[in-house]
Amino acid sequence: MVVPRNLLNKLLKTARLYPVVLLDGPRQSGKTTLSKAAFPAKAYVSLEPIDTREYARLDPRGFLAQYGNGAIIDEVQHVPDLLSYLQEDIDKNPEAGRFILTGSQNLAISQAVSQSLAGRAGILHLLPFSRGELSARWLPEDLYTLLWSGGYPRIYDRRIPAHQWLGDYVATYVQRDVRQLLNVTDLSRFTTFLRLCASRTAQELNLSSLGADARVSHNTANAWLSVLESSFLCHRLPAWHKNLKKQLVKAPKLHFFDSGLVCYLLGIQAPEQLRHHPLRGAIFESWVFSELYKQKIHHGDSFNGFHFRESRGLEVGFVEVQADSLCFTEAKSGETLSFDSFKNLQTLEKWLGEHGVVEKIRKALVYGGNESQTRHGIHVIPWNQL
Repeated sequence: MVVPRNLLNKLLKTARLYPVVLLDGPRQSGKTTLSKAAFPAKAYVSLEPIDTREYARLDPRGFLAQYGNGAIIDEVQHVPDLLSYLQEDIDKNPEAGRFILTGSQNLAISQAVSQSLAGRAGILHLLPFSRGELSARWLPEDLYTLLWSGGYPRIYDRRIPAHQWLGDYVATYVQRDVRQLLNVTDLSRFTTFLRLCASRTAQELNLSSLGADARVSHNTANAWLSVLESSFLCHRLPAWHKNLKKQLVKAPKLHFFDSGLVCYLLGIQAPEQLRHHPLRGAIFESWVFSELYKQKIHHGDSFNGFHFRESRGLEVGFVEVQADSLCFTEAKSGETLSFDSFKNLQTLEKWLGEHGVVEKIRKALVYGGNESQTRHGIHVIPWNQL
């Protein structure tokens, strides 16, 4: 059974508008499966095998001549120069939907697309399963199993123990992708850096502190973090300021996209350990961020999100700027809610009014319980209904 992906309809629509569609995202997020399901009649070729890769690199025109009717070309980040020759090909035949490209290194691919295929390619992003996608077949019954397992498809469709699969994933990523993207001579130090980043998920980012803990310079820490971002492992969520720069903290928050990956990097070996882990709340907050992000990205929309913290302590996890309103969302991992759970969101509306923010305010709280409700004008959303 192929799990329906929320991005499918947008992928089909985009292929009717552009001669090329680029579908990128982290390794093993399901890009190949989705592409084949969306375009079953198209020829398929992967640039992962070295001989195929060398053919495309050394004789790009000959390589593309095999696919006059178009094709799904997988792992295109291995031969970014191929896109220049693809431009030549589609300018001769600009029929919509001819080529579907997939790739897993956002920085390298986006630069090649902007240089060679500007105006000719639609770009979409696919992350691992969202909660809604998992609910079609594999949604774990409890929150902690979901957080610990994460959303990578292979864990579910191949029934591989999450900790085992994620360990292999990290080892492969560090040994292969990091070597390609960075001149890192000490891979163990980069692995330490990756684990330190995981320990800071849902926290404001201080690159100097992060670099010092990893025993690398500020500039190196920034470069390495950019690689994690371009690999779709994490995201720097900017601070919302609304021109109130004197009152609001400007540092971004770091969020990992996959909670299972964070649990593996932190050494959490079973869902039961997560229940009492000191970073349980942070892991849950990053999971909520990831779900909000996927909700937009998997429908082909951009994510216009921020975090909010006022310098004297008022803090709310997420701000989404919408056409007619501001939506503020908190994340609480507990199964029960107290009066204090709503304190920040209640105080926030008064604070915004005092500082001249006139937009309509919407407030939501996502928590680890199971009951949907509205309290104090705040929409309370259970984790299994997000």
